[in-house]
Amino acid sequence: MGFAGAMAVAMAVDALLGWPAPLFARIGHPVTWLGRLITMVDTAWNRPSDPPAFRRAAGVAGALVVIAVSAALGWVLQSVLALGWIQFVLVGILAWPLVALRSLDDHVAAVASPLLAGDIAGAREAVSRIVGRDPAALDEAGIARAAIESLAENASDGIVAPVFWGALFGLPGIFAYKAINTLDSMIGHRSERHEAFGWAAARIDDVANFIPARLTGFLFVLLAPKRSEALSCMTRDARRHRSPNAGWPEAAMAGALGVRLSGPRIYHGSITNEPWLNEGARDPLAADITQGVTVYRRTMLLLAGLLAILSFA
Repeated sequence: MGFAGAMAVAMAVDALLGWPAPLFARIGHPVTWLGRLITMVDTAWNRPSDPPAFRRAAGVAGALVVIAVSAALGWVLQSVLALGWIQFVLVGILAWPLVALRSLDDHVAAVASPLLAGDIAGAREAVSRIVGRDPAALDEAGIARAAIESLAENASDGIVAPVFWGALFGLPGIFAYKAINTLDSMIGHRSERHEAFGWAAARIDDVANFIPARLTGFLFVLLAPKRSEALSCMTRDARRHRSPNAGWPEAAMAGALGVRLSGPRIYHGSITNEPWLNEGARDPLAADITQGVTVYRRTMLLLAGLLAILSFA
């Protein structure tokens, strides 16, 4: 855990600054840079004319290349930094863009505000920025459910997982994880084009998020307003989720708030029947998004505190 303090620095900087819009307009963002690299690999190596077995092998190679390039860049940057406490500060600053703490808070709060005011159209527009389901079909409960699910899952993928790997391995760890997560986001979902080529990206992401997802769930339980319900729901329902990892933070949050999450939803006009998490509980409302954000903020404070403590261990 030699870089735990650096990850606490990254979280603190991101909480204060986020990723400023002028900076994004000028240079973009590391994830967009990764996206360009992944698009190049996908375009060059994922040829529809190739047989599925060949495309799967190409997907394995492509994913490993992107991850290796990212980790190598992190290693080079880290190796040229001065040693001592200054290294941890600089590593934290360089890791800052890869910790989406402020962004997640802002995007979920942007859904809660119009929904609390009764502006369903505004809430639908805001939630469409963070989930893929059809917003036009969502009522208040559906909007609140989508926002809370996104909050719980992305707390794991966007903050806990990157700082976990960063705390273990520094910049190579957090750079490699962000490459893994971006690969999964871009090519890891099942589609005709990526059924074979994206197989490796999805499997690697499952492995990389195995511990962080469960850690996120337990952190939610510790800070839940209904701690016993959160623990019971997580241990009972997490494995019912379609994802081997997302169910842990989502089920913990469902129990923490006393609401039901997941369940049937509409993608591109088709109903996807997913099992409920915390089935039998009430549907979430706008106020539950605010309560979920409170749990999330407390969890991030606890995580940053634990990382700071570990840096002195």
